[in-house]
Amino acid sequence: MSTTTRMAAFALAAATLAAAPAAQAEVKIGFMAILTGPQGRLGQDQLDALNMVVERNGGKLGGVPVKIFVEDTQLKPDVANQIVDKFLQKDKVDLVTGVTFSHIMMAVHKKITDQKVFLIGSNAGPSPIAGAGCSPYFFSTSWQNDQQAEVVGKYAADKGFGTVVTIAPNYQAGKDFVAGFKRRFGKPVANELWPRRGQKDFSAEIAQIAASAPSAVFAFLPGGMGINFVKQWTQAGMNGKIPLLTSSTTDGIGLPAMGDAALGVVSGTFWGPDFANPTNQAFVKEFEAKYKRIPSQYAAQGYDAALLLDSAIGKVKGKVSDKKAFMAALKAADFKSVRGDFKFGNNQFPVQDFHIFEAVKDSKGRMNLKTIATPMKAAVDNYAAKCAMK
Repeated sequence: MSTTTRMAAFALAAATLAAAPAAQAEVKIGFMAILTGPQGRLGQDQLDALNMVVERNGGKLGGVPVKIFVEDTQLKPDVANQIVDKFLQKDKVDLVTGVTFSHIMMAVHKKITDQKVFLIGSNAGPSPIAGAGCSPYFFSTSWQNDQQAEVVGKYAADKGFGTVVTIAPNYQAGKDFVAGFKRRFGKPVANELWPRRGQKDFSAEIAQIAASAPSAVFAFLPGGMGINFVKQWTQAGMNGKIPLLTSSTTDGIGLPAMGDAALGVVSGTFWGPDFANPTNQAFVKEFEAKYKRIPSQYAAQGYDAALLLDSAIGKVKGKVSDKKAFMAALKAADFKSVRGDFKFGNNQFPVQDFHIFEAVKDSKGRMNLKTIATPMKAAVDNYAAKCAMK
């Protein structure tokens, strides 16, 4: 090869390298969730599962170093919006994940995705963002709100319950959950009770339920609300008298505090710690060893979010600034989920099975969840058809 030819080849190689997108030295991730107060355990489980994967990988996802900025939303939309401003303007994050409550998701979803910043939700799934308000920059590793209640409604219908009273806090998620239950229950409910978000005393509501003597009660009372309600329900002599069917109430967060008061209470969701697939069993074992507690579904969702990011960042070799390629990598969902098979629907919410669980004591005497039925398989949420994405 002549000197001229060699120089031309070097010049061509240099030009090609200059034109290629440079791999990022570090991917910046903004994590936001409720981390304090009675509901703080929900967000903490989301965060702990994410951190567990990152730490296991030596501070990397997809083989690329990551820096995680953690912020507490305090359940306040104005605080959440300030956090988003900080993430985007000061921290210059490449993506945002977490988000625990639906009113916070509604406050930040458009603000983030309109800037073409990826938002990987690992809990809240309000109906507007699953339907007409869907965005190609939003992906969920949890569920659309209605679905956790829909499986309970289907279970109630299968059991032949006649009159049902619902109780849920009066905000977006509460409305979604009650709507989901009624949709699959298939008949009018006897009454709808709407306590304020964060309420602690349910004596009036329990007395009202007892007086009406329905054949079952459906409750969506997340975090501290659920702990208080279930304890007061049992103290009032209602446990075993009227079947209590729940979503996001007798879950892995609340069960240790509820103790025996929750025995026999039914819940519906997408995942349980007793799932036999290898990914889930390894996750439960690692989480228990690291954090000395049984992981909740919030941890499972956060873990899957971390595995999704690990896969997608690896596929683009850290070049998350190539938004088209990174979007395709996320959509591929090329990872082994704690729930088994994982795939996204057109609105980028999971298409998945939903199960019924009973609160029991496990072999170690701990309050835990036991899978007892799978009323919904490969379920697509009710709003996907309203999403224009294909």
